[in-house]
Amino acid sequence: MTTIATTNPATGEVEKTFDALTDEEVDRRIARAAQTFASYRTTALAERAGWMNAAADVLDREADRIAAIMTAEMGKTLKAAGAEARKCAKACRYYAEHAAEFLADRRPADPRDVDARDAYVRYEPLGPVLAVMPWNFPLWQVIRFAAPGLMAGNVGLLKHASNVPQTALFLEEVFRRAGFPEGAFQALLIGSSQVERVLRDPRVKAATLTGSEPAGRSVASIAGSEVKTTVLELGGSDPFVVMPSADIEAAAWTAAESRCLNNGQSCISAKRFIVDIGCADEFERRFVANMRAKRVGDPLDEATDIGPLVSERARAETEELVADAVAKGARVLCGGERPDGPGWFYPPTVVSGVTPEMRMYHEEVFAPVASLFRVRGVSEAVEVANATGFGLGSNAWTRDDAERERFVRELDAGQVFVNGMTTSYPELPFGGTKRSGYGRELSAEGMHAFCNAKTVWVG
Repeated sequence: MTTIATTNPATGEVEKTFDALTDEEVDRRIARAAQTFASYRTTALAERAGWMNAAADVLDREADRIAAIMTAEMGKTLKAAGAEARKCAKACRYYAEHAAEFLADRRPADPRDVDARDAYVRYEPLGPVLAVMPWNFPLWQVIRFAAPGLMAGNVGLLKHASNVPQTALFLEEVFRRAGFPEGAFQALLIGSSQVERVLRDPRVKAATLTGSEPAGRSVASIAGSEVKTTVLELGGSDPFVVMPSADIEAAAWTAAESRCLNNGQSCISAKRFIVDIGCADEFERRFVANMRAKRVGDPLDEATDIGPLVSERARAETEELVADAVAKGARVLCGGERPDGPGWFYPPTVVSGVTPEMRMYHEEVFAPVASLFRVRGVSEAVEVANATGFGLGSNAWTRDDAERERFVRELDAGQVFVNGMTTSYPELPFGGTKRSGYGRELSAEGMHAFCNAKTVWVG
């Protein structure tokens, strides 16, 4: 039997364990989801909105409680965890307010143009949706699927990462306490080997996954063979381009904030810093100083900027990537050595001179480790920025209008943030291109991702 556990990354100690659900119990929960969907899909939007606003109230009231759980399970700082909880409450309220607008019948053409008395598109829910979610933003990643999904009339089955079981159970509790019908949102404490069985169940109509590229390939392959809708948000190796016209001080400060966000474990954090030689010396000096100033330590301490990496394996993989780069000629400008003591801590690190022969050039580094590149002009900056199989987010820093337009047009990514740090908002669609996945979360697009856009023609 698979054991699912909370292992504190700051200490390396197992704090709580759970047995994985049996196949029989999983079947019962899928049956409950399908039964609930049959009636839940007909509930009034106003009723769903009331429940969703109540869920937001629970998240706000209990932000401190869930923040402590998240910090214990995956190591993010307590202040970051509290901010995540409040962001989730905001997203719930956003969808409660805007669902009627997003789900309203849409008339894309004059009925006379299609020989009809009336013609429109109606958005209808698909059914039970399986969400395979990661540990790095264990609350936010789920809410950005669950809030639009539940408001659209779908029901959710959550297979969360096995190291955040208490967060998964908290989420189930939130929606139950908010008043959603029993079975509208259920957490499945199961191992990865049980995912295929759930996804192939004919009562499960779609799936969404945020996670690694191999996990995405597996879910997409299984869902494809079953002809089921999927949305995938996979890894990222986001570029952060800085041109001489930029506010270099602001760019260097934001660069360090982005690279160290969530202990360096964020898909949309900038990871490759591509700087024009006209400002490279100043940017490097400021950036390295900002990275060195970050305080690594106890994630429960308000003064801490960076907590531990999620696991011993994660730290070992980071060390291997840095060592490979150094062995092939790169230079470590700061950090690069694990601190003494318990826990899986790793310092803010800047590596310069990264070349295509190095693993770090092609692979995502999921830690507070930055690659620094020097380029000549916009064309070379775009070339280096796009020289990756990923295409999730991107940053461009310039005050030149022509340069801005080129970056917006030419950067291969699902998002381009100009003169600001890449982040996610309920109001804007979120997703990637290339090996970073497909489909969109958030905004109206995130709600429509798991709807049947039904064409209605009336003669």
